[in-house]
Amino acid sequence: MTFETYPFEKLTQLLEGIEPNHEYAPMSLTIGEPQFETPEFIRRELCDAAALLNKYPKTAGEEYLKGAMLSYLKERFGLELEPSQLIPTFGTRELLFNFPQFLLHDKAEPMMAFPNPFYQIYEGAAIASRAKIVHLDLLSQHGFLPQIDEEKLRECDLVILNNPNNPTASVMEMEELRRWVGLALEHDFVLLSDECYIDLYLERPVPSILEASLAEGNEEFRNVLAVNSVSKRSSAPGLRSGFIAGDREILAEYLRYRTYVGCASPLPLQKAAAAAWSDSEHVEAFRAKYRRNFELAEEILGIPAPEATFYIWMEVGDELAFTRELYRRYNLKVLPGSFLGRHGMGEGYVRLALVYEEEPMGEALERLAAFRSEE
Repeated sequence: MTFETYPFEKLTQLLEGIEPNHEYAPMSLTIGEPQFETPEFIRRELCDAAALLNKYPKTAGEEYLKGAMLSYLKERFGLELEPSQLIPTFGTRELLFNFPQFLLHDKAEPMMAFPNPFYQIYEGAAIASRAKIVHLDLLSQHGFLPQIDEEKLRECDLVILNNPNNPTASVMEMEELRRWVGLALEHDFVLLSDECYIDLYLERPVPSILEASLAEGNEEFRNVLAVNSVSKRSSAPGLRSGFIAGDREILAEYLRYRTYVGCASPLPLQKAAAAAWSDSEHVEAFRAKYRRNFELAEEILGIPAPEATFYIWMEVGDELAFTRELYRRYNLKVLPGSFLGRHGMGEGYVRLALVYEEEPMGEALERLAAFRSEE
């Protein structure tokens, strides 16, 4: 298998040999990793459960963790799911990589579609699955929403959506999500929605594909799955707590597959994750921080806030030259959009991750503004 170089490795290569301006402290807006402290109540739960390290965790997850996740889905989306309709996972990166391999293994000529630009794990999963790739291009004239080509979708076995979207910060509303559910049922492909940023909305809650499934009368979530994580919502990426929920028939077979993968979450992490999934107040506190960061971006750069995520997808022209010179003059790293896309998608853009507290965030944005004024 030959995998594409990861975006952050490409960035290291792009900046190699450049001496940054040491009048400025190094700063990076490249990685989607919240820089806020994980809430104390989550850390306390982890410490209190340390004695459980002497036990093997179950692949299916402990009942208290599944219960917390199911309660979250009910509180946040009004969804009444049964335990057989959800599997806890070790974050979502591992499942986004191994679920396509599980699903597509027995397909003679598997085909998989996902947005372009994209989170690179999707592409890696397609390569590992020997799948032909269909790119759903995200174009500015269409609000960076994935475009539908039914001729190609008829041949697809798996379609991955990412809502809210990384890197463009676009949001698919209920009507658009219902259309995708209808297509999954009509053309019999599995529709998986990566919803890891769904709780990082600024004002109005973003709908889940599972809500859209119910709205389409697909009450058993046939062919429909959603994945989510505490990494962004709880500023706890190291906790590695995610889930996949929806079609129980697919999940029953996937759970059997996962017993061989060996990626069950340690019990202390499950205890802390259950606490994180059970609380919504701390998530609102983080949303307030991101709102303030987007306010700063509008004040300093004149860029309006998106509806969700903590990203700005900023049009810059030559994104490679922009990235190199910004680093050279202001010791500030951003991620070129072309590193996140294929066939020209992402060119002319950089992705900014607004993941810091207000003071360092403002400083980084001031450096960007100064650099843009010099262009």
